[in-house]
Amino acid sequence: MSQTPFIDEIIPAGKPWSGIVEQGHYLSIVDLEGQQGVDFLCYNADNPEERYHAPNTLKAIETLKLTAGHTLYSDIARPLFKITHDSCNGHDTIAGCCSAPSNKMLYGVENVPGCRENFLSALAEHGLGRKDIVPNINFFCDVPVDDNRMAANVFVPGASNPGDYVSLQAQMMVLAVISNCPQLNNPCNSGKPTDIRVIVSQNPWKP
Repeated sequence: MSQTPFIDEIIPAGKPWSGIVEQGHYLSIVDLEGQQGVDFLCYNADNPEERYHAPNTLKAIETLKLTAGHTLYSDIARPLFKITHDSCNGHDTIAGCCSAPSNKMLYGVENVPGCRENFLSALAEHGLGRKDIVPNINFFCDVPVDDNRMAANVFVPGASNPGDYVSLQAQMMVLAVISNCPQLNNPCNSGKPTDIRVIVSQNPWKP
């Protein structure tokens, strides 16, 4: 018998999403067409001053790429989410989000907003803002690192295929914030941002 999701939404290319995931429930993100970057932040929904912390997470998992079995830790070293399923097998933790200022700095383009602006829009709905943006996760993105250096173009085309997904189980009441990346100036979206699907459910989601 199939379950009925609490939330099942298509997020258009380039748009934000946010929602509360209750403790024990699952958040699944589906890359519908493949090679689409999905920028991700999360917070303790009851006290958003506690939020995802990349250094604690990376020290705990002892690798730069997230996958199934890894836990996302907060700035006070408490678990926020655990990745339970990952059909793509590896997600970027170091390159952060794009923005209008960084697009100008890196690519010389003016007035081209990015994931930072999406985060600001989504966070505003929860009384949060600029000070609450921290280094984020980039699901379905690949940032090669070799000999202590990132690749010249930072991002390379993602390895995700149509229908690839990642599922996370909330370890407390969590506010999840997503930017379905609008970037056109690097290969993270293979030059064509596409829709994603977001599902919040009580039991593990299965395609």
